[in-house]
Amino acid sequence: MLGCSLLAALTTTCVVSGVAYLIPALHADAGLTLTEASTLAAIPTVGLMVAIIGWGMLLDRYGERRILTISLSISLAGASAAAAAAFAGASYLVLGACLLIGGVGSGAANGASGRIVVGWFPADQRGTAMGIRQMAQPLGIAVCALTMPATAAAHGIGAALAIPAVVTAAGLIAVLIGVVDPPRNPTRVVDSHAPAPKRNPYRKSSFLARVHTVSVLLVVPQSMLWTFVPTWLIVAHHWAPTTAGVLITVTQVIGALGRIVAGRWSDAWASRMRPVRLIAIGAAAAMAALAFADWIDSPWAPALMAVATVISVADNGLAFTAIAEYAGPEWSGRGLAVQNTGQYLATAVTTPVFGALIAAVGFPLTFAITALTPLLAAPLVPDDPPVVEEPVA
Repeated sequence: MLGCSLLAALTTTCVVSGVAYLIPALHADAGLTLTEASTLAAIPTVGLMVAIIGWGMLLDRYGERRILTISLSISLAGASAAAAAAFAGASYLVLGACLLIGGVGSGAANGASGRIVVGWFPADQRGTAMGIRQMAQPLGIAVCALTMPATAAAHGIGAALAIPAVVTAAGLIAVLIGVVDPPRNPTRVVDSHAPAPKRNPYRKSSFLARVHTVSVLLVVPQSMLWTFVPTWLIVAHHWAPTTAGVLITVTQVIGALGRIVAGRWSDAWASRMRPVRLIAIGAAAAMAALAFADWIDSPWAPALMAVATVISVADNGLAFTAIAEYAGPEWSGRGLAVQNTGQYLATAVTTPVFGALIAAVGFPLTFAITALTPLLAAPLVPDDPPVVEEPVA
């Protein structure tokens, strides 16, 4: 069940993030301007954000397996159509429409796979299990970074766009073969003062709203590093692209393993929020150290970048677990959808801002400014809610 959940979530990363690795090929080979290529790369994210709340509502009502099957089928159709359109030399607008459909279909996988983990694993194992499931994002980025640019160079953009389609097909097969909806009232951690399960958990407590706010602040250094580190290494530090790619891939793999460690940490402490608070402090310190090292042109700056990247991604699984546990099966689909929407919006808004900052003041000061968001997040992390254990039906 955990393996199927991870593969289903990995499809979202490949469909939504994969096109970004084809921007150079779209510009050089397909004749698009950089603005057009960047816009095309953002279209799947737009589709995801438009549909993710609706998918969450459907998950709450109809369960995981059925909605995952529908959503991944739509995502597969869009990704396959995008590859076919590129092979056929279709227009920019046709390719964009196909990518939009793929993004819309990808919106259910993150929330559904998180619900499956919380539904099937007991409370003392959920953090670790969710950490494994949350490996999907860095592993998906590593898959795209390693395969799509090289495939585009060797066989064309259409062949590269087929890679997300292949991953999505594998995810759909895994769902059909392996996913079973968890019980609707599994043993789970809940707030003892929370409303009855079918009532809105946002109304009587600020817990979910604070977790969303903290997660938005903590995703800023994560997205900044993922987006601009290649440019930092290759342009600012004159690394060879291949060497930079190897370091980024290794860092992503270590970051994926770090999510498991953070999850196990939360299980051992029987707390999701205390580790998040410490991770926020660590991320702020790591980003500040990176800024100082880059400012003095220290040879340790790339190593500190790797440390900052690993720390900055460690909180994601803890927040997902806390939201799903607190919201319960009747509301976790919507809660996780709100969580994803907030983080994707933060990434979309801050990316051009940081690009302008780097152009205006350079990387060291931009790294220092980025350190402020986890510093702001640390005092906003809520306490863990009082918990009770509900018996399995």
